[in-house]
Amino acid sequence: MPQDHIRYDILAQEALRGVIRKVLSEVAVTGYLPGDHHFFITFLTEAPGVRISTALKERYPEQMTIVVQHQFWDLKVTESLFEIGLSFSDKPEKLVVPFAAIRGFYDPSVNFELEFDTVLDVAANDGEDTDERAELAGTIERLVEPSTKDETAEAAEASDDDTSPDGEKKSGADVVSLDSFRKKS
Repeated sequence: MPQDHIRYDILAQEALRGVIRKVLSEVAVTGYLPGDHHFFITFLTEAPGVRISTALKERYPEQMTIVVQHQFWDLKVTESLFEIGLSFSDKPEKLVVPFAAIRGFYDPSVNFELEFDTVLDVAANDGEDTDERAELAGTIERLVEPSTKDETAEAAEASDDDTSPDGEKKSGADVVSLDSFRKKS
C-alpha cells in the first residue's frame, strides 16, 4: 500500500476537533447552551498541555469526562485549547484542555458523538518506530501549541454534577472513529 505523505488521517482529526472548537466558541460567546444541548467531553489527563488540580489528577490519573450543561463559567476557547470553570463536589476548579487531548465528545440531546485517537494512545502502541513517534510528537506539539489569537468569551452557567469518572459509550449514537496517527500498512 502506498505511503500517505499528506497524512489525511491527521487532517481529518484536526477538522473534526474543529467542530468541537466551533461549538464551544459559540457557547462561550452566547453564554449558554441552546435547547437541551449539553456535552460530555472525555480527555486524557496526562496529555501535553492539560492543566487540572492535583486533587482531580489523583482522582482521574488517565482520563476524565466532564459534562458541560448548567453550571460552568469562564469558558474561553482558543485555536488550540479551551478553559472552563466547573464545580466538583461543590469545589470550583479551572480546567485547561487542549483539543489534541480530547478522546471523545458526545451531545446526548441529538445523539451526536465523535471519538479520537490521542497521542498517549499512540505512544502505548508498541508497533510504532522511533521516527514515527518523533513525527507524531512534532504534530502534537503543533496542535497543542498555545494560540496567539484571543477568542475568549463571556462566562456561562452549568451544573454541579458536571463529572463522570469514565467516558461510557452511548448506544445508538452516530460514531465517527478515526485511526489517526497510525500509518497504514
